[in-house]
Amino acid sequence: MSSQPLVVAVAITGSVPRKKDNPAVPVTVAEQIESTQQAYQAGATLAHIHVRNDDESPSSDPEKFAAVQEGLRRHCPGMIVQFSTGGRGRDPAARGLSLTHRPDMASLSTGSVNFPTIVYENHASLVTDLATRMKDHGIRPEIEIFDLSHIHGAKRLIEAGLMDARPHVQFVMGVQNAMPADERLLDILLAETRRVIPGATWTAAGIGRNQAVVMDWALARGADAVRTGLEDNIRVSKDRLAAGNAELVSLAVEAAARHGRRPATPAEARAVLSLAAAR
Repeated sequence: MSSQPLVVAVAITGSVPRKKDNPAVPVTVAEQIESTQQAYQAGATLAHIHVRNDDESPSSDPEKFAAVQEGLRRHCPGMIVQFSTGGRGRDPAARGLSLTHRPDMASLSTGSVNFPTIVYENHASLVTDLATRMKDHGIRPEIEIFDLSHIHGAKRLIEAGLMDARPHVQFVMGVQNAMPADERLLDILLAETRRVIPGATWTAAGIGRNQAVVMDWALARGADAVRTGLEDNIRVSKDRLAAGNAELVSLAVEAAARHGRRPATPAEARAVLSLAAAR
């Protein structure tokens, strides 16, 4: 077990946390590159990227995505770059604009779900459009699973020839009004994924205070990856903010070690997720 590599993904910024919540949240392109480099040095080999406007609101500016990607390829050799196509605060028509820059991966939600204050809308036509763009640009999707039906949404994309039979899926647990962080639910989701998409690799993300416990559940079940980062959780304890993404990655690496796992190298991470060698 000690030799089994684990992909450590870091979601560095997201669309919700602001500097008033935690000053370590990286907002500018330069901050994002620096924070990701520190996380890379701590053991992360996949970076999940959102970008922000100057007022810290979510942005879909493809040139900002491109600038972050360029910096990561320079300073984090081999690291997997994953762009978000998520919808909080973004015009649906703009969510796929950054895909022309051909990141290694991009997130893809296959259905709608309730969020704390909005409905996170992913109409079938938008899902098909984003999946088509990813296929056309040679981008591997990470399927974001917020509900059991989203697994079957992914299966439909496979059957339509819009992605192969080995997607990477992520179960997102602990979002208010969506899927709670419940260990029994993780078993149901994992069993259904293995039945419907047996070739999938998988991870699970716990939001906020659920981050550490969901990570432990995933590690106990032999997940291919874990996810951490300031997008999902700005604290290391109830009383202390995280110093940065690197600290959260270090905690994930420690959790992995308790389960007999080690952080994958960039080359190993690419092999686990069926990605080509770094460009």
